[in-house]
Amino acid sequence: MFKYLWMVTQDLFVTVILTTLMHAVLSRLFGRRARLFHGIALGTGVLSSIALAAVKYNTRLIISSRWNHAIYAVILGLTLVFLVLMPLFGRRENRTFNAGGALLCAAGSLLSAVLILYSLPGVLLYPFSFNTMGQGYLSSYYLVRMAGWLGALVLLLILARLLYTCARSLRQYAPVPVCLNAGLLSFAAYCFGRFFVPWVNRANWLNWPVKYTDAAYGWIGGWMMFTANHAMLFVWITAAIPVLMALILFRQGTVIREPYDNPAQLRKLKARNRRWRRIAAGLLVCVALCAVIMTVVKTDDTKQVELSAPEAYTVDEAAGVILVPMETVSDGHLHRFEYRTEKNINVRWIVVKKPNSAAFGVGLDACEVCGNAGYFERSGQVICKRCDVVMNINTIGFKGGCNPIPLPYEVRDGNLVFKLTDILAGEKEFR
Repeated sequence: MFKYLWMVTQDLFVTVILTTLMHAVLSRLFGRRARLFHGIALGTGVLSSIALAAVKYNTRLIISSRWNHAIYAVILGLTLVFLVLMPLFGRRENRTFNAGGALLCAAGSLLSAVLILYSLPGVLLYPFSFNTMGQGYLSSYYLVRMAGWLGALVLLLILARLLYTCARSLRQYAPVPVCLNAGLLSFAAYCFGRFFVPWVNRANWLNWPVKYTDAAYGWIGGWMMFTANHAMLFVWITAAIPVLMALILFRQGTVIREPYDNPAQLRKLKARNRRWRRIAAGLLVCVALCAVIMTVVKTDDTKQVELSAPEAYTVDEAAGVILVPMETVSDGHLHRFEYRTEKNINVRWIVVKKPNSAAFGVGLDACEVCGNAGYFERSGQVICKRCDVVMNINTIGFKGGCNPIPLPYEVRDGNLVFKLTDILAGEKEFR
């Protein structure tokens, strides 16, 4: 759940902020006609993203590196056009929707559609990567992850609504385009660094004498490295925009500047100011929630889980078996064991007593899907370390999905008995 909560929030945050501000700016400049035009562009971007996601999911026609290279170029070009047109036709509100205004509106609308097309297709594909553990789309494994995915979308929609209302409520028009331009410049700077990555990768693939970190790339190479290592910096720059606008609106809501003739008019103005303050407070709360999700939740979700230490057992070399006393593994918790082979490969396996049963779930500490990442116990559940899928303890010992690779064993004289030949057969999973 938490994985897709922070992933969707992080993937769409910048796009939501920029497209919402674009909608507010064009609406304040040219009114209903521009709002309708930009709304159609947003819808087109969403529909195009759905189509692109379907193509990516069902075919191999789209090569990600080439697609990213092209879309970065389009974003940079449209941003440049918009920033050039903005001082000419977007300096004052309520301008006439003439040829210049139509050109500015077209550039902004097309840029918003491309931003959506850049970030949304990958998010739309996330639900198709959820592990259902063979239990279908109504299983708890799927629905929990879907809840995180939908939760992030709902939060971002609320953020967009509050930001748009905030931008429309500001008395002064100037802060809105300034914030939009700052956000576009920040994102364009990031896109500029990522734009050259396919060229560098192509040079490395062709074994050209120039490598990614070589000085031959000059400041472009340095900027590529900076954008790769500090991608979240540009997200935080964008996050500062709604915070600033919320503070301006909150300050605006503490002062009544308009004249009034009677107490009724004063009450109306006070009610309007309270509404502004609530909008500002709600916007700040939404941004804070997004920040927590992209920091605290992400850090907790991606932290490295340490596997428990292997436990002791007895080796009967003459019989060629390993003996694990049943009494040490009958507490219902996960127990891990490890055997070092002659090739210095540590073969790990796990044992857990199945609930309400005398049987044991036994398998290698690896699976066919996630490799030898291993499993760990959390709140009485067995979890795959790599994909965070919760194992059904009753199915451990059976082949398939993210289940541990089955390991044969016998019960004899109060011990779980493992043949060394079966342990050695698992070497290939831990190389």
